[in-house]
Amino acid sequence: MAESSTLIDSNLLVAKALARAGVDRMFGVVGIPVTSLANRAVALGIRFIAFHNEQSAGYAASAYGYLTGVPGVLLTVSGPGCVHGLAGLSNAAVNGWPMVMISGSCDQKDFGRGDFQELDQIAAVKPFVKFSVKAKDIKEIPNCVFSVIDQARSGKPGGCYLDIPSDVLHQTVTESEANKLLDDAESGRKVVESVRSVTKDEIAKAISLIRKAERPLIVFGKGAAMARAEGELKDLVEKTGIPFLPTPMGKGLLPDTHELAATAARSLAIGKCDVAVVVGARLNWLLHFGEPPKWSKDVKFILVDIDEGEIELRKPYLGLVGDAKRTLKVLNKEIKDDPFCLGRSHPWVEAITTKAKDNVLRMEAQLAKDVVPFNFLTPMRIIRDAIRGLGSPAPILVSEGANTMDVGRSVLVQMEPRTRLDAGTWGTMGVGLGYCIAAAVASPDRLVVAVEGDSGFGFSAMEVETLVRYQLAVVVIVFNNGGVYGGDRRSAEDITGPFKDDPAPTSFVPGAAYHVLIEAFGGKGYLVGTPDELKSALDEAFAARKPAVINVTIDPYAGAESGRMQHKN
Repeated sequence: MAESSTLIDSNLLVAKALARAGVDRMFGVVGIPVTSLANRAVALGIRFIAFHNEQSAGYAASAYGYLTGVPGVLLTVSGPGCVHGLAGLSNAAVNGWPMVMISGSCDQKDFGRGDFQELDQIAAVKPFVKFSVKAKDIKEIPNCVFSVIDQARSGKPGGCYLDIPSDVLHQTVTESEANKLLDDAESGRKVVESVRSVTKDEIAKAISLIRKAERPLIVFGKGAAMARAEGELKDLVEKTGIPFLPTPMGKGLLPDTHELAATAARSLAIGKCDVAVVVGARLNWLLHFGEPPKWSKDVKFILVDIDEGEIELRKPYLGLVGDAKRTLKVLNKEIKDDPFCLGRSHPWVEAITTKAKDNVLRMEAQLAKDVVPFNFLTPMRIIRDAIRGLGSPAPILVSEGANTMDVGRSVLVQMEPRTRLDAGTWGTMGVGLGYCIAAAVASPDRLVVAVEGDSGFGFSAMEVETLVRYQLAVVVIVFNNGGVYGGDRRSAEDITGPFKDDPAPTSFVPGAAYHVLIEAFGGKGYLVGTPDELKSALDEAFAARKPAVINVTIDPYAGAESGRMQHKN
């Protein structure tokens, strides 16, 4: 049979390369010059989720990479579209999530002459990527596509960028030549070594240190979640009897209700432990940099991290460079050969469990009160109980906002791995709807529940139309307290000057009808202000598994400015 002489363009070739690389989902905003690329991808079986704004689409792509382990792909137009996409790309970089941004760009021959949406996009993305490449000719496309996908998930995951000029997108090759280009590129893919394996000597040192510790603690974060290390963590915790503390997005790797969970005794756990095994979590601001006064000055850190640079930066007592799952598997095997366990009556375990139970009882006493107008605790308790009532598979929780996220982290319970998405390492506001869409696309068997402050919701609120358009099982709960932190909290002396009659910088329209926004697109909206109204709305929305917004009226003076970060503001 004669080889096909049918011509195919770069749009189709990119789509074919992505499909061969294992990509089956894309997020983005179409327009000049990438609309055809999106259409070709859809025709090949790649689901394209079209957004209103590249920022939200980028956040979705970054979270999709975290949830699935497959790089999330963001498609943008040139110039401003690329710039908007940097939000998601930078978010992936800081959190260590695999993501690829593909952008069209101006014609190569017209660069530097003021072409339409002209920008040196390779330079623009440089601070936020592990690897970037421009396809300067159609024949380079397969290699470029495979390179960005492979680099995004190798070693410490992160963002990568592929630039495709408009003139290249219009180039063509025969179908037979395209298939040969794809075959050659695929066969020539280099297996990028993820990370080195820990040595037996390093493992022996770690076990010796843990065994001799009087007050050991295991800390784990979203790096362990990314590595799918929940099984190995469970083995380590339950074989040794060591209490554990998850970071916010590490919650759920082991159930929050586990008898060795130290979350409710966090200050005691980190303040008194003498050896801390930190797995897939960075000693950054979220963990007080591992320094006094929050931590003991004598604590010895065993840091397990995929990134050797992180070990070098933190200078722990012992650094184990490696994938969390593989490293813990080796650690557990060595412990099994010579087991030890603290036991429930161990003074350290007793101290942690007693303190945790006391703090939980105090919190439950506060939560038991029905406060109307709502504070943050009453609706959060009702939401917690409604989510727990759904059982397994547990919903994926998305949380952002100052007070809303802070209170939710303490009240809402995570029972399963990778079921909490929040502002993350960077404290990024505006991620909410993008994360919701990513979660719904990545895990269609799970309900997605967003618990958002009204300020956080506002960053991406228009994407509720995207929820309705794709009929995604997402319920968005907005804590509406009238502004950033809660309306106008200025003192009398601050209300002065020629624009003193303007609303406060922290104020929104009082009583904003956020629930009506989704109704404009055919979704379901609820306005609630009492416990019975909220329970009814949650029951109905959770059962329907359809796009919904529940607008929860909160006392504007509940909560605190900047949540728990007042010292920074």
